[in-house]
Amino acid sequence: MVRVNGVWLAYDEAGSGPAVVLVHAGIADRRMWDAQVEALSESHRVIRYDWRGYGESEAAEGEFAHHEDLLGLLGALEVERAALVGCSMGGSWAVEAALTDPARVSGLVLICSGLSGHTWPEAMLAQARERVHASIPADRLRAYRAGVTTVDPADLEAFATAHTLWQVAGPDRVRDDLDPAVWERAMAMMRQVFLRSWTGPRATERPLDAKSRLGEIQAPTLVINGLSDVPWIQEVSNILTQGIQNASRIDLPDTGHLPPLEHPEEVTKALQTFLQPLST
Repeated sequence: MVRVNGVWLAYDEAGSGPAVVLVHAGIADRRMWDAQVEALSESHRVIRYDWRGYGESEAAEGEFAHHEDLLGLLGALEVERAALVGCSMGGSWAVEAALTDPARVSGLVLICSGLSGHTWPEAMLAQARERVHASIPADRLRAYRAGVTTVDPADLEAFATAHTLWQVAGPDRVRDDLDPAVWERAMAMMRQVFLRSWTGPRATERPLDAKSRLGEIQAPTLVINGLSDVPWIQEVSNILTQGIQNASRIDLPDTGHLPPLEHPEEVTKALQTFLQPLST
């Protein structure tokens, strides 16, 4: 555990050499990077952590900014410069960190990334309501979002299952398209995400408007997109690729929202290829 901006954050590190920080998705925790930590630590100092309010980190309360926690973590661990690898909204926090303190960021890898300042279209929100929110009664979902002390286990299981199917598998795939071990690992993380969100204190995130500032990013950038991911999330990959100077891109077929978990070998190889010239 390390104290960052007034909260305790759980983290792991392994290996030595140029620093790489792995920033998990909003539907996961730092466990999603198991395969990458083992492989990358042969040549790098690899750090992964749980966002505040996630995994084993302290609860999120009040107003805060995830990118400030990320930069604070670098300071607390005496990391002068690092490559940031972020998945989903973890990618958004990595972009925000690069905009806030570009000298600290040697490179960016943005995997199925979110993007602050980008508005999700109504079609995506409608699909989420149909595929995920409708999995439990609307009155109970409202109560959970407002904050409760206890959660019906059946509601938690139904909601986590629906969300894993929609996003981790992808809206046009079925459960059997995921390896059973991937499904179970994703579900284990998803259950904890929603349990902590529904029963923890209320918090407000303070993001930057990164979308309008992508042209400022100078760090070498790799965008990794899952071709089975929610299509409106894939559109963010398009925005990042077009908006960041000289960004390169990899599209992974038959891949949903968590490529590091679903296709660890392909993602790890892409990371190693990208990181190698940054280390020389």
